[in-house]
Amino acid sequence: MARVKGALVTRRRRKKVLKLAKGYWGAKSKHFKMAKEAVMKSGNYAYIGRKQKKRDFRRLWITRISSGCKANGINYSTFMNGLKKAGISLNRKMLSEIAIADAQGFTALVEKAKAAL
Repeated sequence: MARVKGALVTRRRRKKVLKLAKGYWGAKSKHFKMAKEAVMKSGNYAYIGRKQKKRDFRRLWITRISSGCKANGINYSTFMNGLKKAGISLNRKMLSEIAIADAQGFTALVEKAKAAL
């Protein structure tokens, strides 16, 4: 059986990693060994970041809703409980948008939540 040389596959793999490491500081963008470690680490950070992004946005929405609730004399948890009992099912993202853009509409929601309690 003929001997197979793996230069083509190796070069492709290395080029792929170095392309991902483009723009990294120092030798991490030039040397394959360092670039490989940096790319693996950055991949882990990116994976974790995708999960944290969801948490961060939810925290932001809750903070905005809470701020709107305090302006109307009710706290966040009571407001959410009132909405649930009133049968109003709006997600936190939409509630935060309403709290920012339409203060009168949000006040109407607060009144409905208070009435349901």
